[in-house]
Amino acid sequence: MDADAQVSQLEAALLRQAETLVREQRQNTEAARARILQETTEELRVAEEREVALAKAEAERKVLRQVQAAEARLAAEVDRLRWALTEAALAGVREAFQQLVSDDKRYPDVLEAWLADAARALPPGDLVAEVRPIDQSRLAKEWGNITARVAPGRTIELNTLGQSSAGGVRVRLADNRAQIDHTFEGRQSRLADELARVAMERLFRRT
Repeated sequence: MDADAQVSQLEAALLRQAETLVREQRQNTEAARARILQETTEELRVAEEREVALAKAEAERKVLRQVQAAEARLAAEVDRLRWALTEAALAGVREAFQQLVSDDKRYPDVLEAWLADAARALPPGDLVAEVRPIDQSRLAKEWGNITARVAPGRTIELNTLGQSSAGGVRVRLADNRAQIDHTFEGRQSRLADELARVAMERLFRRT
């Protein structure tokens, strides 16, 4: 074999080897590209899911803060309205009571009715009825007749209240085991809770 033929064969072998290397390199490159694309796609998907989850969590926190703020504002407004309705009702009660106390015909009858109610409700035993000094002066002359009507056979001592009052009567057992407070202040205190309940019912009553 001459030198030209040997060179040609060598060139052909080198060419075939180069083509083989090129094919292998192309295959390796395509495989690496596919792997990189897959990994990148997965990383993007994970990152997107993480961003979505973070955004969702932040949105939920924002909504929760807004809801809590709205609930706090609503609770404050409900308290304000309840207080306003209760105060308005109590103001009406105070005015009506003042008119009652100034009525010389009706007021003694109301005192007697409250005294009778307390005498019926309290356990057996001697009683003490406490009223304002001015009311004590009004009732003293007829006290025996009044007690005979409201609690026959029961002793009821007439005394003055130890504190300032707009009117009414507080009745207690002489030994202080029990009492019923029918003074304006006592009745108003009991009424306040009921007025607050009614106020809430009005606030949330369906129309």
